[in-house]
Amino acid sequence: MYWTLELASYLEDAPWPATKDELIDYADRTGTPLEVIDNLMAMEDDGEPYESIEEVWPDFPTADDDFYYEDE
Repeated sequence: MYWTLELASYLEDAPWPATKDELIDYADRTGTPLEVIDNLMAMEDDGEPYESIEEVWPDFPTADDDFYYEDE
């Protein structure tokens, strides 16, 4: 399982909180790349909903992150 900013961006507008199955359904309905669905299927499923993209991919950049080339 690997995430990139581009792949994770497909889940930004997902209906949070969401379970693994709900995220897979959302990804399928919105036509996300197969890599996103594969990543979601590879995640652990304890039945608890994920509250945000940061719980799916902890390295997801937030507005608080300092980007070196942000102004360019």
